[in-house]
Amino acid sequence: MSMLYLVPTPIGNLEDITLRAIRVLKEADLILAEDTRTSGKLLKHLEVQTPMQSFHMHNEHKMVDRILEKLKAGQRIAVISDAGTPGISDPGFLLVREALANDISLETLPGATAFVPALVNSGLPCDKFVFEGFLPVKKGRQTRLTFLAEEYRTMVFYESPHKLVKTLGDFQQYFGEDRGISVSRELTKLYEETIRGTAKEVLQHFTATAPKGEFVIVVAGR
Repeated sequence: MSMLYLVPTPIGNLEDITLRAIRVLKEADLILAEDTRTSGKLLKHLEVQTPMQSFHMHNEHKMVDRILEKLKAGQRIAVISDAGTPGISDPGFLLVREALANDISLETLPGATAFVPALVNSGLPCDKFVFEGFLPVKKGRQTRLTFLAEEYRTMVFYESPHKLVKTLGDFQQYFGEDRGISVSRELTKLYEETIRGTAKEVLQHFTATAPKGEFVIVVAGR
């Protein structure tokens, strides 16, 4: 019976994968991986020998029809990203939408996602929150920040190291220098760190200390 599986992979610590996820990866006919080199290391560690095929943001539109053909032929296909849950700021949504439109069965496994531990350990309210992912780089950025300045729920963002200081500066400008912020980096890894404080304090820290790693920013609501 055909099945499309969305399988979360560790965001750092290789122990953060479920027994079910390992079984699904071993039993699948094909694994769609964002970067086969990165995923190859994980699969080797897990002793998974299932064939892999590249599936990323630059080829997903071209690949969808071919993948659907395989699923309609009865194959079981697992989708993984380099780290975390597919579809969360990673490829996956397009394929899920088309699979459902073609009445193909879908299973999404629970597992690692970077924003959840960052949100929970921020000390900011997490009963209601909004996930924003990456802000627009240029077009629409100011409009989005102006809109979010009125958001009352806790906000969660992803950011790369070379854009972190700019983004924190924008938060100070649009949200105010006293807005509460928590910045987590290298979650689950050896150098995991969370910096908490006001927008002004956190910006000062990362202005003085060069940002390294991948970041999750949690911002208090208005």
